[in-house]
Amino acid sequence: QVQLVESGGGLVQAGGSLSLSCAASGRTFSNSAMGWFRQAPGKVREFVAAITGSSGRTLYADSVKGRFTISRDNAKNTVFLHMNSLKPEDTADYYCAARYLGPPSGTKDAYDYWGQGTQVTVSS
Repeated sequence: QVQLVESGGGLVQAGGSLSLSCAASGRTFSNSAMGWFRQAPGKVREFVAAITGSSGRTLYADSVKGRFTISRDNAKNTVFLHMNSLKPEDTADYYCAARYLGPPSGTKDAYDYWGQGTQVTVSS
């Protein structure tokens, strides 16, 4: 059974940093694209960042480019999201996603597996 488990969420002041982790189990995702999405209260789930399996090529939403960094450790089947210069508008539940086949995508329907999410709150 495939599981994605996010961790690292919490409360941080604006301008601060936070790092999220997503540990995958049940299969190896070293060759699979992984992504992060977020969903604020009352809003649709939106793309944040994605990374390829092997080459490490990354993709970012314009709203986080230059502030967030996605990375992965294939030996640990884990993907990370390092968030700097956080803003109140970054407040959301953050979800990890895995795509079994295909390149990184900004479309949530492209992903096959999802975690339960971790909450990030940025205070002003």
